[in-house]
Amino acid sequence: MDEWFRRFAHRTAEVVGRSYAFLLAVTVIAVWSATGPLFHFSDTWQLVINTGTTIVTFLMVFLIQNTQNRDAHAIHLKLDELIRANRHARNSLLALESMSDDELHTLQHEFEELRDRVAKARKEAAARDSRPPVG
Repeated sequence: MDEWFRRFAHRTAEVVGRSYAFLLAVTVIAVWSATGPLFHFSDTWQLVINTGTTIVTFLMVFLIQNTQNRDAHAIHLKLDELIRANRHARNSLLALESMSDDELHTLQHEFEELRDRVAKARKEAAARDSRPPVG
């Protein structure tokens, strides 16, 4: 079942992500709009588009979420491989997505401090380089 759903979600995401799927949706809405006068803009006429779009949206949420989960997982694996392959990288970052929010916040704070130190060092180096030579 999982493999079938994975293939179905992937294929559906490919199909509905194309320009012709968008044009089909616009065409359906245009046809629905054009039939408004024919049905005297009745409640049933409005219910047709509301029900249709609600059903499609509801189902697409699950398909899109499945595709995004798979893409995120693949990206994590690729990044893990790059971290693992770099001898200077911290291997503790390999399982970053499984860290608690507090651990992530601490790590974020650490990287922000590192960023600030690097920016300060670059600014000081640029100031040194722009001074006229003494003597």
